[in-house]
Formats: sequence, structure tokens, C-alpha cells
Amino acid sequence: MASDNSGLAASLRFWLISGVGPRTGRALLDCFGSPEAVLAAAPSELRRVPGVGPKLVEKIVAAGDAIDADAEIALYHEHNVTILTESDDDYPSLLREIHDPPGVLFVRGRILPRDGLAVAIVGTRHATPYGLRQAEHLAGGLARAGLTIVSGLARGIDAAAHRGALAAGGRTIAVLGSGVLNVYPPEHEGLANDVIASGALVSESPPRAAALGGAFPQRNRLISGLALGAIIVEAAERSGALITARLAMEQGREVFAVPGRVDSRTARGCHRLIRDGATLVETADDVLEQLGPLVESTPGDDGRIVRHPAELLLNELEQQVLDAIDTDATPIDQIVTQSGLPVPQVLSALSVLEMRRLVRRLSGSTVVRA
Repeated sequence: MASDNSGLAASLRFWLISGVGPRTGRALLDCFGSPEAVLAAAPSELRRVPGVGPKLVEKIVAAGDAIDADAEIALYHEHNVTILTESDDDYPSLLREIHDPPGVLFVRGRILPRDGLAVAIVGTRHATPYGLRQAEHLAGGLARAGLTIVSGLARGIDAAAHRGALAAGGRTIAVLGSGVLNVYPPEHEGLANDVIASGALVSESPPRAAALGGAFPQRNRLISGLALGAIIVEAAERSGALITARLAMEQGREVFAVPGRVDSRTARGCHRLIRDGATLVETADDVLEQLGPLVESTPGDDGRIVRHPAELLLNELEQQVLDAIDTDATPIDQIVTQSGLPVPQVLSALSVLEMRRLVRRLSGSTVVRA
């Protein structure tokens, strides 16, 4: 929660103005520096910002009277909705990296630092039994490895992904196209409550906002933006899941696809992604091995600092050897001494770490963290 309540109120007034989308909002902030400055700007100054027309200028000028931010904040507190702005420490660091991050996030539940280790799983609402099984299986395997599963709470693959993570005792985040106090689809209210207990519901729309068709493609950038990579499980050629895949590529995230039957309509989108370079996925290990190093170290579910998702695949002995290796050149003799393991076990573990691209051999006798 933002510590400055007046600043939070100004942020809410600004971002709740109809027509101030992420890109227009970003342009206004780049020009004026803060929500307070935008709201105080003269109409002539506002009109000079690209994308700001006369109607939006009127709404910005009237925002102080039209939007009772203090009443909104009180309502959100009453319903345990957390408001995160980009200046808050709890704002997801992965979202800050995308070119159009939401200025305000509304959250029911909790977003934790360990959620920086996250993978999105999305797909068609009209899933086959095969697709539902694969989504649950992958979500469960990745959750057990320590990753948070991000999806959109939609019918079909999304719901299966959330349920797979929950069944494995893992964390999951649902990004809504509606407000977090107006769950859509309504039959997923129970699932939403389970997600809140083991993760969070997230939306950039006001908490009571209805589900509008145009909001779903926009929310897809948050699904991919909250994750290190996106897995597509069953998608027709015009599926919304393919929008998430495209956004993930634009954001520099990994894209994965689960193959299906060649005569299945819901497999065509996934097969096209694989032809275009997406990684074919059969198991959770396929995902963990492909994900690159983290932008910043993230605590795992056991509190251990993780620098690369592939570390989640290591057994205790391999982790012990990795912990003995520095980011500078480390002699193998030093690794043996520090780990307390026999030389053959250290050499065997180093081979695994090299294969998983967690260390690099500099010479016959020295290695370094990758």
C-alpha cells in the first residue's frame, strides 16, 4: 500500500479516469512527472500530449470532483483490496520491465517476492479433456518445483492451470479482465477464493468494474508480464491465448507450446507457435531448463535465493556444489573443500550444473557461476 495517502488518492483519481489507458497515462506522466501534476495541468498543456483529445482533457480537469478517491480507498480497505502503485516496494518487479506497466494494481490476496519465479499457463476456453489434463499436470509440476502459476481465471485451460497449482500446494495468481470484487466468470467465485488463499487476484480495472470484451486483450499483457515465460496449452488459430504469446515475445519472455493432435482445431495455434520457434513442452523440466537467468535474484519457497529457474531442478548434492561456486573464477579444489564432498561427487555434480547452464568451465581446474 502506498504510504502517502494524498499521493495514493491522486494516483487513483488519475488512473480511474475513463480513457486514460496505460499508454496515454504513460505519455502524460512522462510529460508532467506525476499524477498530481497531470491533474493540476491547464487544458492547453494537456492538449499538447500525444493521444490526449478534447474529451479526455475534460475528464482530467473534472477528475477532482468526479472521482471521490478517499471513498474508493475506504471501500477497498473494507473489502481487503490492496492498492499498489509503481512507487510501492510490493509492486511486481517483472511488471516494471514491460513498456506499458499499469499505474495502479488492485490486489486481493498477497503478491510475494517469490512470485518473481512465475510462469503463465493459458489456453482456450473450449478445452478438450487432453488439454485440461496437460494444463493441470504442468501447473502441478511447476508449482511443486517452486514456481508461481499465473493465468486468467477463464473457463477451460486457465481454470485447470489454477487448480493444478492449488492441488500441488503451490501459489497461483489470477489476472482478471474485470475488477477483483466482480469475479468473472461468476461460476469461478469459489476458485477465486481458493486463489486468494494461496496467491492473489489482480486487476488494473477498478475493483467493481464489469468484465468488458475489450479489457481481456489488454489484461493479457499483465499475464505475460508477471511471468518469466508463457505456456500455451490448446489454442485455435484465432485464440486469445495467441495474443498472450505475442505479448510475451514482445516483452522478451520465453514462449512455450504443448503439442496436440494434428486433426484437432484447438491444437493449430500451438503447432503454429512451435513452427515459429516456441519451445515444445512435454514436462515441467522442459520449461525450467529453457528459462534464462533471472534479472534479479528471487527467494524460492524455502527462502533460498534463486538466480536461475533451473536451480529448482537440482538435488541436495548438486545444490551444495553450486553454493560453493562464486561469480568469480572458482578453483575446483576450493569447491571440494567448501562443499566437504568427495572429488568424484563434485565432478559429477559439476557436469550436471554445466549441462543445465548454471556454471561455466573456464579451464580444466576452474569454473564460474553462469
